[in-house]
Amino acid sequence: MRQRFTRILMIGLFLALLPFQSVSAAGTQQEDVIRIAKSYIGVPYKYGGTTPSGFDCSGFILFVFEKVGINLPRVSADQYNAGTKVSKADLQPGDLVFFEKTYNKAGITHSGVYIGNNEFISATSSKGIKIDSLSSTYWGPKYYGATRVITGSPSGEFNDVYTSSPSYTAIATLTKQGVIQGFGDGTFRPDANVTRGQAAAIINRVLNKQPASLNYFSDVPETNRFAKDIAVIKELGIIDGFPDGTFRPNDNMTKAQMAVIVERAFNLQDKAFAAASSHPYSDVGPDYWAHDAIVTMSKIDTTTVFAGDRYYATSQASRSIYTTAIYNAMNVK
Repeated sequence: MRQRFTRILMIGLFLALLPFQSVSAAGTQQEDVIRIAKSYIGVPYKYGGTTPSGFDCSGFILFVFEKVGINLPRVSADQYNAGTKVSKADLQPGDLVFFEKTYNKAGITHSGVYIGNNEFISATSSKGIKIDSLSSTYWGPKYYGATRVITGSPSGEFNDVYTSSPSYTAIATLTKQGVIQGFGDGTFRPDANVTRGQAAAIINRVLNKQPASLNYFSDVPETNRFAKDIAVIKELGIIDGFPDGTFRPNDNMTKAQMAVIVERAFNLQDKAFAAASSHPYSDVGPDYWAHDAIVTMSKIDTTTVFAGDRYYATSQASRSIYTTAIYNAMNVK
């Protein structure tokens, strides 16, 4: 009787573990795809190439996914039809992203792997394997669609934040600390834009200050949910209003504005990160108004979110990028 009970118990434990093992396997595939893809950054472009001696765009995807046991068609147009279509707003690391008219041809002409934070990695004819922004002036207008070939659930606090994301540690850490919050449907929405009001609230959850007054801006009444936070960052000189007396709490924030705000909030300008001779980004010159703050974002980064040779200063800051900037700033010694 005891042996029979033991066998039943062991079978029950085994079955209970099955869903967890399935989720872990999916998470590992996504992490492995991103890791493998990034390991070939700098490999030159080669038309028809499917090996580390040179890749074309679809050949690169074919090679990377074969490494994790997923067989895909050879050409981009067929790869697009290989999985489940997903909207741009629902992209997850490991999804395939596709572009059109990159060679003045109709239909899909380029493909890459989405890696999170509005970025993808692909084999480009100009610089080989590299990371680009989906919102760049070149790729943004050419975006065609996306498909998902890795199935399973993400790991972590939110069902749309994967451990393979460079922002994962920042998001998980600040969530536990109560600095950031998700949504009622279990999502974090990492690629959603951050508004000026939200930016103020997140910073004040770290600073935890009370304002002397709430009456600073004509468009921020005392009943506004961010009124206290906006007043605090105004009094501290972190974010100013506009000449017309407004704060515009619902306006989205650019990555340049984000850099300046984070630098001021954590007094990073006094830590000599932004040396005048240091220009990590080719698209941010020394005369740019937010140059020093942007260089600081690169200098303090421990996540690779701010890696690369372009910063895209005028692009809108996403929730994941802003969270990572705050996380990096909080951990400056």
